[in-house]
Amino acid sequence: MGMNVGQAEEEDGVISTINTTPLVDVMLVLLIIFLITIPVATHTVPVSLPKEVNQPRLTKPENVNLAVTRDGGVFWNQERLSNAALVERLKTVAVAQPQPEVQIRGDGAAPYEHVGRVVLACQRAGILKIGFITEPPPRG
Repeated sequence: MGMNVGQAEEEDGVISTINTTPLVDVMLVLLIIFLITIPVATHTVPVSLPKEVNQPRLTKPENVNLAVTRDGGVFWNQERLSNAALVERLKTVAVAQPQPEVQIRGDGAAPYEHVGRVVLACQRAGILKIGFITEPPPRG
């Protein structure tokens, strides 16, 4: 009976280290797949978006300033008007050349119905430009 002592026995023994070569191969394949598919998945139509800053507009004297209160009252400058009188006055303004812009200052607590009636009156009178006057939010 012969006994082997030394280096010859280690060739048949169990290797206790992990072979990472297949794991690296799989990771490289996944990386290549992701690099190819990400530009396709995030493809969008190239559009040059406008760069604008919201600037406060100055009210011109020829513009029509209307105020709408909480209770639905409509004021042309400081004069309160009924809905019928508002439409008639807007019709006289609508024929002016160039047509002035109607700027509506609606109370923040007013129901939209009141402001909507003023917009409808402007449409019936033939006003083409309607603007809404707001206040900037407080900085904080």
